[in-house]
Amino acid sequence: MSYYSVNLPSYTIGEGCYKEIPHTTRFYGKTAVVIGGKIAMSKAKDKILEGIKDSDVEILDFIWYGGDSTYENGNALIDMDVVKKADMIFAVGGGRACDTCKYVANEMDKPLFCFPTVASNCASVTAISVIYNPDGSFREYYYPKNANHTFIESSIIADSPEELLWAGIGDALSKECEAVFASKEDELSHTPMMGVQLSKICTTPLVEYGKKALDDLRANKVSYELEQVALDIIISTGLVSNMVSAAPKYYYNSSLAHCVYYGSTITKGGEKHLHGEIVSLGVLCLLTFGKEYEERERIAKFNLSMGLPVCFEDIEITEDDFDAMAEKAMTTTEWDFKPENAGVTKESFIQCMKETDEYGRSIGVTGVWMILCVKIARNFKLYDRNVSSIHKNIKKDRCTKNEFH
Repeated sequence: MSYYSVNLPSYTIGEGCYKEIPHTTRFYGKTAVVIGGKIAMSKAKDKILEGIKDSDVEILDFIWYGGDSTYENGNALIDMDVVKKADMIFAVGGGRACDTCKYVANEMDKPLFCFPTVASNCASVTAISVIYNPDGSFREYYYPKNANHTFIESSIIADSPEELLWAGIGDALSKECEAVFASKEDELSHTPMMGVQLSKICTTPLVEYGKKALDDLRANKVSYELEQVALDIIISTGLVSNMVSAAPKYYYNSSLAHCVYYGSTITKGGEKHLHGEIVSLGVLCLLTFGKEYEERERIAKFNLSMGLPVCFEDIEITEDDFDAMAEKAMTTTEWDFKPENAGVTKESFIQCMKETDEYGRSIGVTGVWMILCVKIARNFKLYDRNVSSIHKNIKKDRCTKNEFH
């Protein structure tokens, strides 16, 4: 048998954790270039500089990553002299910034340290990058090494956009059901078996602590619940990803819920909504496909309580889009690694979306959805994303007076 390696992520979390930068990076060099989102770097810059104060670590520059995780942006960074000169790369921001930096660090064979500023995804610890085309449509997966270490500064997470934690919760809801579904027909060896088993602890913290974590983030308050949800989204799901992703041998990291998302990237409605927001609806589609109706009801109730979507109208997609969405889904890695005997076809995929849509409409979407969107638009108008446009087309008859508090 041939050998293989598994590199699991290490991390530091808490208020003031950037003080550990000099100690953690001491074997990797003395100079670093910080690459990330503009707002993310503005929030993290002073804390990073304070963290390396009176140490041997020197920041050469702070550079914008380009706005999306594309090969074009990554290659532009690779060509920069300051990036070539740096011993280490510090990735600051959300998923697309981290994915871009993982590509850059891997291509340049440089140590990478991630500083997530939002708890919306597990990109800062995974050995996979989602690469998009310049037009924003999904291109492919790229498989780099994972970061050498991840620093999660709780006070920055508590000061992040509400909508991103909200969407991160929606994305993390998919980890358990997708890993279990994708792997159900295979005899699992040690590493993927650990990953699938670990996926089974990813849902409970979200359901138990999600609402309180979101409330605390709105108040810019670091709390136990917020840190538990952040760890679940960033670390737990990331550990699963690193253990169940070994394409072309096997790939259980995501499945039909993400097929719904990637299908949505070619629709006019889908491009207005966040990744995790759409994936949370994809979870209901996957549970519908697997006839797991009891679990679907549990997650649907949770989605409603959090203002996450339960039908396609919530994300401005209509049944007329389903055929094109299915065609796009069929080009993805998730589709290539679907269980062979599960009956996944273009027609059955479309049918599960139709059934989910009917179910979501039947349970009566409450005013929680509208309320949350209004709060997001009010509270986060200073961020780059034009949140106020998210649900401008929601019909008034889907809310009642008693549902506004």
